[in-house]
Amino acid sequence: MTFDFDRLIERRGTHSGKWDGMEPLYGVSAEDGIPMWVADMDFAAPPAVARALQTAADHGVFGYYGATDSCKEALIDFYERRHGWKPDPSWIAFTHGLVAGTAICVNAYTQPGDGVILFTPVYHAFHKIIRANGRRIVESPLVDKGGRYEMDLEALEARLDGSEKMVVFCSPHNPGGRVWSVEEIRALAAFCEKHDLALVSDEIHCDLVFPGATHSVALNAAPEQADRIVVMVAGTKTYNIAGAHMGAVVIPHDGMRAKFNAAHMAAGASPNAIGMLMIEAAWRDGDAWLDALVTYLDGNRKVFDDGIAAIPGLKSMPLESTYLAWVDFADTGMTREEFTDRVQQGARVVANHGPTFGTGGETFLRFNFATPRSRVEEAVSRLQEAFKDLQ
Repeated sequence: MTFDFDRLIERRGTHSGKWDGMEPLYGVSAEDGIPMWVADMDFAAPPAVARALQTAADHGVFGYYGATDSCKEALIDFYERRHGWKPDPSWIAFTHGLVAGTAICVNAYTQPGDGVILFTPVYHAFHKIIRANGRRIVESPLVDKGGRYEMDLEALEARLDGSEKMVVFCSPHNPGGRVWSVEEIRALAAFCEKHDLALVSDEIHCDLVFPGATHSVALNAAPEQADRIVVMVAGTKTYNIAGAHMGAVVIPHDGMRAKFNAAHMAAGASPNAIGMLMIEAAWRDGDAWLDALVTYLDGNRKVFDDGIAAIPGLKSMPLESTYLAWVDFADTGMTREEFTDRVQQGARVVANHGPTFGTGGETFLRFNFATPRSRVEEAVSRLQEAFKDLQ
């Protein structure tokens, strides 16, 4: 079976946050702009997802979602065959997306005023959720070693004051695309045990890993610390169904799970029936599509990185995972306002601003290249034109 990732699908005027939200926020019209900011893809979801939705539409009744057993089975089968991980069904809770799952963890494992550790720069929604819940962000800046982020646990330990209760770990990392090694995950888990920290591992990008890298599920890498590890997964990034707002939180330890379930109940949330149908279909019948997608994204990654490399002063961090390029403009000698203006108003390309990811993101922009290749090529051409005086 072949899948047409080159097809240009019209998303303007479809309530797309990525396309229709571009002009109000960045002043770049969707008529001539290229949105490379919001982390969803411009590709149609797998055929199995469309079939599941059609079946639901034909049935015509859209009531509350009930038994979750079949969706749990689909999750377990998927992660066993793709990642060698077989969680027990009793460990699994479904949430209204993983940002919501993160918020529930914050309320389950910390109190107002407690410190929550982030390895920055990191996914901007973590910052918002932690602050909105009255907790304190403890930044642990990642170290760039030859274009590859690494954690500095020794430096982090030196700044702890005892008020820290939880780590939110992005694995694979967004931005930067790091796929953490088993040794790195084990070291972090041991650190959390030493300092009595809950470890919440957001693994939403784990299925989008490029050749040469292998993702390790935190509970597989560090089973000795399973009494403090929470793994969050979702097929929403994998299968481009982010609007379904469907995530799964996997917690093996009874006490940890009880705390999560209590906070989940307090939030008044329940499963999104349509999202559950979509993700179950994708997990069961989306493997061929996913394999083709990763191959296509790998090609886009090379096109984008080669184009960026041709612009003096710009460096795209080598990605092992995700479809989110992390580009450093520091060597242009420009201020953040200057290079951002060239990208947005000069090239008419919209990317996420680096400072929203925390310390370490000041000179960066994040570009989403999960779009038909012709659009990636056009974006690269525009960026080269916008910075042509540097060449």
